[in-house]
Formats: sequence, C-alpha cells, structure tokens
Amino acid sequence: MTVETTSTDSTPIWMPDPDAVAGTQLAEFTERVSRQTGDSYPTYRDLWTYSVTHLADFWSTVAAHFDVLMDNAPDDVLPDRSMPGARWFPGAQINYAEHALRRTGAGTAIVAIDEAGHTSEVSWDTLRGMVGAVQRWLKEQGVHRGDRVVGYLPNSLHTVVGMLATTGLGAVWSACGQDYGAAGAQARLGQLEPTVLLAADGYTWAGKAHDRRDEVAELLTHLPTVRALLRVPILESWESSDSAVGQADWDNVVAQPAEPEFVRVEFSDPLWVLFSSGTTGVPKGIVHGHGGVVIDHLRLLGLHNNLGPADRFFWYTTTNWMMWNMVASGLLVGATIVLYDGNPIYPGPQRLWEITADHHVSVLGLSPGYLIGSAKAGLHPGTDYDLSRLRVIGCTGAPLPAQSYHWVHDEVGADIQVASTSGGTDVVSGFAGAAPATPIYPGEIATPLLGVDLQSWNENGEPTVGEVGELVIASPMPSMPIYFWHDPDGTRYHDAYFDTFPGVWRHGDWVTVTERGGIIISGRSDATLNRQGVRLGSADIYDIVDEMPEITESLVIGAELEDGTYWLPLFVVLADGQDLDEDLRVRITDAIRTQASPRHVPDDIIAVPAVPHTRTGKKLEVPVKRLIQGRPLGQVIGVDTVDSPEALQYFARFANRTGDSDADQ
Repeated sequence: MTVETTSTDSTPIWMPDPDAVAGTQLAEFTERVSRQTGDSYPTYRDLWTYSVTHLADFWSTVAAHFDVLMDNAPDDVLPDRSMPGARWFPGAQINYAEHALRRTGAGTAIVAIDEAGHTSEVSWDTLRGMVGAVQRWLKEQGVHRGDRVVGYLPNSLHTVVGMLATTGLGAVWSACGQDYGAAGAQARLGQLEPTVLLAADGYTWAGKAHDRRDEVAELLTHLPTVRALLRVPILESWESSDSAVGQADWDNVVAQPAEPEFVRVEFSDPLWVLFSSGTTGVPKGIVHGHGGVVIDHLRLLGLHNNLGPADRFFWYTTTNWMMWNMVASGLLVGATIVLYDGNPIYPGPQRLWEITADHHVSVLGLSPGYLIGSAKAGLHPGTDYDLSRLRVIGCTGAPLPAQSYHWVHDEVGADIQVASTSGGTDVVSGFAGAAPATPIYPGEIATPLLGVDLQSWNENGEPTVGEVGELVIASPMPSMPIYFWHDPDGTRYHDAYFDTFPGVWRHGDWVTVTERGGIIISGRSDATLNRQGVRLGSADIYDIVDEMPEITESLVIGAELEDGTYWLPLFVVLADGQDLDEDLRVRITDAIRTQASPRHVPDDIIAVPAVPHTRTGKKLEVPVKRLIQGRPLGQVIGVDTVDSPEALQYFARFANRTGDSDADQ
C-alpha cells in the first residue's frame, strides 16, 4: 500500500543558543556519559543513539545522575529485555513520594488556582506536613501497602497531597475528575476495589458551581469495599450525613501536620492506575511502577525540559489525563508546580496566558486547540503579558500544525522553544519531543526522546525513513505498564501493543521519521483515510481546515460502506455568524487540494454543531466512523467517556438519517 504525507518547513524556526545549552542539565549529563564511555557526543542525535544502543547503561546513568534513592540497586539493571515483561532494576526498592518530597524549606512547592482566581501557595515543609497528616489518617483506616486509595477530585492541591500520602505508604493511587458522573467514575475506580475514597463536594466550570455530593453518595453505593470517605471542601458545601462508611473532613485531618512516611517497595511495585479513555469498551486499568516512573520522569523533566528548583511548571490538565501525573512529577526535580482547576477560556481566551504571566511560569503546557484558538481570538500574549520567564511551550494531545509554531514565534516570543510532544497514558510519558539542544521545525516534533527506540515500520516490519509507517518502540522503556488491572495472564496487555509485531510495541499512530530525525504524527492508524490504496493522515486536513477563521473545528473520517464504496466526509463546526455556502465550500476544497493534495479533498463537507472528543481532548474519529458504518451508539462507545454526549448523539442521528436515505435509494 502506498503512503503519503505532507512536508514540513525546511528551515528551523528556533535554534538552540550554544551558551544556554552549555548550562543545562542535558549538557551535564552528556559530559557524564562521555567520562564513563570515553567517547564524545557532539550532537543530541549522537547521545540519543548511545541511549538506545546501550539501554541499560543509559538508564543506570540516569539513576546515578539524579541520585535516585534505592535500596539493593543491582549491577545488571535490565537482565531481561523481552517485551512484554522486561525486568528493570530487579531487587531494588524505591518510593516515588520520597523523591517528590526530597526538597524541604520555605520555598513554594505548589501554587493552586481556581477558576475564580483564588490562589493558594504551600511551601515544601507545609506540603510534607499535609502529606504526613493524611498518611496518619489513612493508617487509622487500615490502609497498608498494596491497598487502593482513589480520588473523585478536581485538579486541586488536595489531589496531589492524596496521591503522595497514598503512594508514600506503598498503597496504590487512582483518580478521576468530577466531570464524570457516578457511573463513569465507578466504571474506572470500582475495578480497583478501593479501601478509601477521597471526594470533593463539587467543582466550578465556566463560572457555574457543580455540586457533586449526590454523585459521591451514589458512587459510594457502587464501591462496597470502601471503608472511609475523606471529604474535600471545594464548594464548602459538605454537611454531616449518615453513611455506611466512616467520614472525615479534610481540614480536620490536616490540622495537625506530621512527618511523612516512605515505604520503599519493589522497583516494579504498582504506583498508580491510569485508565484508558474507554472509547472501545470498559476502560483499561493501566498500572505503572514506582521505579519506572521515577527515572523516566526525571529524564524527561530534568534532561528534556531542563526543569529544576528555580522553575515553575504549569501544564493545563485535569485529573483524568496523564499530564496531571506528569505535572505532579515536577516535584521530583524540585520545581514549583502550578495547578489550575477550571475552564481554560473562562472568562476569556487569554486565561492561561494570564496565569503564566502572574506566576512566572518557565515551562508551559497547552493543547494545539488552545494555541489555535488564541490565534483566532487575535491574542498578542508576548506584548500584553510579562512572559519574560517563559522559555518552553510544550504541546500534546494532537499534532500541532505548522501555523501554530509561527504564531508562537510572532505573537508569544521568538526565543521560546515550541516542544511538540507525543506519548500517552500507556507509558505515562512521552515517546518524542524536544530537548534544549534540538532545533525546531514547524509542523515537526523535534526528536525521539532519550532512551526511546522510536521507529517507523512498514507492514513488513521494516524500518522506514521519509514514509508513513506504524509508530513502534523497538526496545523497552522503564515506564511501560507493569500490567493491566484484572489481566492475570497478560492477554489484554499483549493484545493492546504486541499482537502486530511480536516483541515490539506498536502504539497505533501513523508516523514519519524524517531524514533529519524529526517526527511527524499523521493520526491514529485505526482511523486511516484511504484513497485508491493511498493512506492519508487526518492531521494533514486538520492542519489546514482548523486554521481557517470561518471554522471552529473539523472532523474527517473514511468509512467503508456496506455497498462497497468508500466515503470520506469532512464535518465542520462553523464560527459564529458563518454559513457553509458554496463560496466557503470551494475555499475549503481549494485549500486542501493545494496545501495537502488532491487525494485529501473530501467527498462531502457537512456542517455540524460540535465535534465530540474524549475527556482528554482527542477527536473521536473511530467512534464516528463506526456510527457512519451503521453500528448502534451503545455498541460504539460509552457516552460517559465523551466531553459532549450531545455532539456524539448528533452523529448517531446523522448516521441513522444517512442510512435511511441510502436504503430508500
């Protein structure tokens, strides 16, 4: 099968400053590797090659460089490289929370902001005291190593404290946001048979308070193993109530600070459970280990983002998304983490830029949609706000169009590195991104991350360069799942990643590795567009259409229909005051034909009220495709996994109307 992708700019939009690079943690690490090996690594690419060809030595050096605390560290850190089942640092004992709370003193550890602008800051000493106090209460409830403690919580200080208190004791943490109803939360947290639940009384979104006390009560009825509820005051609406479980109030629990406790557990002991989106069935519980997360996140945040005690780290996220876990790991490198709970564009599209300026953020994480929306709103963050501390803008969740790189350069700051990244909940980390020493080309992720053997493979399992192929990881990563929950023989885990290329992780994305070593993600391989045997990436169309001022957002799918035909429709959400008239249709078609290729031109352009996404912001291409192919909504996706059930239901009705029309012909 032929493959096709659009090209990116041939000129870098950002180049590293050699003097600045020389002062980074990456430079220190490179010098350390040079001393150990006796070789030199003049470019990032040279260091990356070393990292994937000497995998065990590389990760051992990461652990040493960041002074990772572990008992019984082995000489052979990777005795078994087989996937799945690679064994990292066997026999070593470690604790994630111990590393997150190594820093002490009066410096600020966490800045927590709510939608109304209320801000609270806690020092490292205060954070440690709160964690110890919650641990004391958890132990009073009988929580031991391996027990599960879960949170039904927004992105607040309480959630970070709850996670650190739990994992410090060697218990297992999991959480989801309160935008899930009780059924959606139970579908995730209920799998874990938790001992304790931490729950807030509600949250605020777009200026409206959402009382979730009834949802908490209903959730408890579906969690029969829960012995105690810790009530978190967000809306300050908790009242005393009768309950079958013991209850305590957050303020009372943390009123008496205590020194935190750290139980060192096996390197591969479970740290937390993250859940898949649930778009293809019951959400999968993905379990990560203490040690793998510690050394992976130190490598990513320390070497790639150059984060340290002088920095403030802010990535807009919710507790439903793995980026919440990554933000919490900012504590591992001693950085101050900034939490924001609320709508990113309330009361206006500038909100996240305001937070970045007000709190002197140095590394900021945004979605492609937020950057595109900022450009369409005519914002000028670089001149309207003091962003003098900002040096990196990370971006993930979807491919970042080339135009957004140029917008950041022109409107935010020419000296800011745009670090587009790709990774996933699966590894609670990244596969590709940027580093202080990597040039940035618009429309292209700079490089595979250190220690990540990312390749593009064709259907024959052969590496390709300059052509679209399957994104594979050919060697193990320490943050790969230790197992899936309720998967005793590992079948579900194997089938999720290793059934196509035995022993090699297939991630499910179309990717191009460029001649210069960059990465271009073209979309999900299970949502491939196919024209006359040519595979096309949906991202190529989104890069063009979503930038048009008349269009708020778009969705494209390719569906094989029952009559043997192939239909490639483009659904568009129009900006206020716009009509999908013939002139706009022609301009959309011409833009796609000239900027992508004639093959990318859709069969039909259809206006819809909204595009459905997962709760982490990914467009639901595959579920919409299945609806168009005639599958009932109930068999396609759980409505609780979607950000806008109404948008998904619209497509279900559209598919029914389309099917009825076809049947009448």
